[in-house]
Amino acid sequence: MRQAEELMKEGVAIGVFPGGVLCVWVKGAVRFCKAYGVTDLESRHPVTTDTVFDLASLTKPLATAPAILKLADQGFLSVEDPAGKYLDGFDAGDKKEITIAHLLCHTSGLPAHREYFYDLSTTAFEDRQPALKKLLENEPLEYRPGEKVVYSDLGYMVLGFIVKAVSGLALDRFATDRLYRPLAIFDLFFIPINPETAVNNPLGLSNVAATENCPRRKMVVRGVVHDDNAYEMGGVAGQAGLFGTAGAVTAFAAEILDVYSGAKPGPVFSSAMAAHMMAPQCGTNRTFGFDTVDPENSSAGRLFSARGAGHLGFTGTSCWIDPDREAVVVLLTNRVHPDRASDAIRAFRPRLHDAVMVHV
Repeated sequence: MRQAEELMKEGVAIGVFPGGVLCVWVKGAVRFCKAYGVTDLESRHPVTTDTVFDLASLTKPLATAPAILKLADQGFLSVEDPAGKYLDGFDAGDKKEITIAHLLCHTSGLPAHREYFYDLSTTAFEDRQPALKKLLENEPLEYRPGEKVVYSDLGYMVLGFIVKAVSGLALDRFATDRLYRPLAIFDLFFIPINPETAVNNPLGLSNVAATENCPRRKMVVRGVVHDDNAYEMGGVAGQAGLFGTAGAVTAFAAEILDVYSGAKPGPVFSSAMAAHMMAPQCGTNRTFGFDTVDPENSSAGRLFSARGAGHLGFTGTSCWIDPDREAVVVLLTNRVHPDRASDAIRAFRPRLHDAVMVHV
């Protein structure tokens, strides 16, 4: 792992990210987990392997998708159900064709992103959930459901609402009670907030990586979600909001891989759930939650097997799983601190993954 270590040090030195943790799990055990750099550029508190990071879009495969699949596994819904079965406003017009599977695979027809936070920020906090539902219901589709893949935050916002509609639990409570606690994983969690109070780090976390010096919020964001839509929704959303340590992310991903590779259920994942998360679905290159390895240009690099699956997070996080090598590689960074101007992590990630996987 010497080359990977040197790359992590280089990443800090040249400003790809202020700090990060690289964790590698192979064949049943963590083989490497080390921290580099600082949590923020003001205090210069060193990152440790216990540093908590804003996981951004890793929320999708680590919370939202498995929550939906858990409900399906228990018979409370089917991925072939129309979204309109559970949400008013999706049961008519062109949205009537959208299924839960479309939402999971990013083939719903909903656009990639909308800056709903401007409207939400002027709405009383207690009215924001119904206001967001109405915005999603009124959002025009950009293509017919099932026609093509367009990575969509909006689709996972809808899935978050479906979890609540079916289970009666908000996504954060469902994920904690039904996904993480049964696996004895305690360092994956959401941080609910009232954005009207604009409080930074409401949990008082002593070891948390800062993200952006946000011009809109007029503060360095630390210990509250970076994603603006999730922030205005109260910190809990289907597309973003999850926080965690590298060890916790690795443990959850390893559980998916263990069940998928061994075809034996665990306390959370059935064989079917794991297969749906690891294998392409809906005739696309997407699984229910993850992306797959692009042979030409993947953030996983050149050495992950074709059956690999993984996901990125905007704040500088990633998790990739290789069932052929029985390996999980987790990289958590705060690359958007103090701002999001640099995209150097795009070239850095595949180099790092190659440096790791050449030894696996």
